[in-house]
Amino acid sequence: MWEKTRRKNAKISVALCVSIPYNYHGLIFAYRSGEGRVGIQIVLVEPEIPQNTGNIARTCVVTDSTLHIVGPMGFSLEEKHIRRAGLDYWKDLTLYTYDSLEELYAKYPRGEYWYFSSKVEKRFDEAQYADGSFLVFGKETKGLPRALVEKNKEQSVRIPMKEGQRCLNLSNAVSVAAYEALRQNGYFELR
Repeated sequence: MWEKTRRKNAKISVALCVSIPYNYHGLIFAYRSGEGRVGIQIVLVEPEIPQNTGNIARTCVVTDSTLHIVGPMGFSLEEKHIRRAGLDYWKDLTLYTYDSLEELYAKYPRGEYWYFSSKVEKRFDEAQYADGSFLVFGKETKGLPRALVEKNKEQSVRIPMKEGQRCLNLSNAVSVAAYEALRQNGYFELR
């Protein structure tokens, strides 16, 4: 099955095909009814640096996670920098793009969302990630909007780091979070 995503605005023009697993459209509902494993869902909100997104795409492929990108992006998915960072992993990536978080929420209204921010107290390893959890990350220069984090305070977590430092690189933060979620779920079928 193939899904085509097309979106045009001042910053991005995307036209790509991605492979969608057979049962994928029933993502959260399939999980809830016990029909099988869903995996970790990585969400990037308005990413700005193509190399980070390319590295995250590669991480998603090797961890059997799905990448959801909420625009607008600061680059095109066709740029050579994003392709170079993801190397030959792009053909195996399950990718969805959205114009807004509201569009993502509408597609997965029963999703369990975890918001990563350096400005909250709860540590990421104190959260309990279920199969199908959405791990949400903000743009490199600003992170997630403060209002979004405050609205979802109980579901907002941070990755510990040295006092006085701003934040981890986005692709590193996604890797750390994804592997904690995988660890809590016994790494699924990964070996």
